[in-house]
Amino acid sequence: MVSHGDSLIMRFNGIDSPEEAKKLGGAEIIAGREFAAPLGEDEYYVEDLKGLSVLSQEGVFLGHIREFIEGGGGDLAEIEIPGGKRRLVPFRREFFGPPDFDSQSIVLLSEWILDET
Repeated sequence: MVSHGDSLIMRFNGIDSPEEAKKLGGAEIIAGREFAAPLGEDEYYVEDLKGLSVLSQEGVFLGHIREFIEGGGGDLAEIEIPGGKRRLVPFRREFFGPPDFDSQSIVLLSEWILDET
């Protein structure tokens, strides 16, 4: 692997021409957790957040985090609320408290954001 400006140049065993390499365009490289970058303070792996119960500040169950979508202004948490409907909420400190991995939950600070418009 070699750095080339803002890009990396990688070579894969068995891929020996630019034409063969083009077939991999848009592919994702998935690495095991043991190879993942170390986390800083207040950082989380998205996979660890999926499935967390979303609670009100009073501890009332509001739904589960199902997925994350990358948006222009940051990540959006897809929350499945009771009844199966889903809502997108910006995953930002003004909307969510810190995750509690012991209880597998996270507090939604502004319940109104789940209201249907």
